Amino acid sequence: MQPTPTQGMSRRGDPTRAGYLLACGVIAGPLFVVTCIVAGATRADYDPLRHPVSSLALGDLGWIQVVNFIVTGALGLAFAFGLGPALRPLGGSPSGALLVGAWATGLLGAGIFVTDPVSGYPSGTPERLAHYGSTHAALHDGLSLIAFLALAVACFVFARRFVGWGKRAWAIYSALTGIAFVATFALSSLGFDQTEGLVGMAGLFQLAAITVGWCWLSLLALHLLQRDVRQHRAEAQGQ
Repeated sequence: MQPTPTQGMSRRGDPTRAGYLLACGVIAGPLFVVTCIVAGATRADYDPLRHPVSSLALGDLGWIQVVNFIVTGALGLAFAFGLGPALRPLGGSPSGALLVGAWATGLLGAGIFVTDPVSGYPSGTPERLAHYGSTHAALHDGLSLIAFLALAVACFVFARRFVGWGKRAWAIYSALTGIAFVATFALSSLGFDQTEGLVGMAGLFQLAAITVGWCWLSLLALHLLQRDVRQHRAEAQGQ
């Protein structure tokens, strides 16, 4: 009996279905960060040192950032679905995958619900609104906060998991990422609340938090993807 094309791919050691989902996590981070940097550098009156990436969803070209949130959120959610099968052989609860899924869902929500102006962008708007201008803006902030908290907790959850798996370097990297992520996110939040001395750098702190977090997620996805491919190749050679 001849193998089907799918079986043939499996025997050559190609990635599993979970592997393709993990690849989504590799792509999502660089796509999100690069889009934010390019959009921020080319948008009139937008100061990447001062303004949040969510503000890029405002104005005539705001649809670009909306799409960025939604596409990378969908990729992140796919990655979360791939995490479960990838981590199952290593043991442990599915909390890490659930936290990554919460981060991705928050990004999707941030794209669907547009933020209010802050720190004077778009031009002519106040530095900080006394009240939310719309329910959409309130939902944006709420979902974004859940996303940031979920990713921060995920870093520490995986740090503990890596200790149990005997991967000390990954444990340290995950813990340091969590610390850096929380610190820069806190500084950015204070800046967007117009705390003196931090306002002019709030956007930079937020971009740093996002870059650090996405970099960790992308490298985690790549690490697990490589493991998936190696395992599949070993199984193929043993057939």
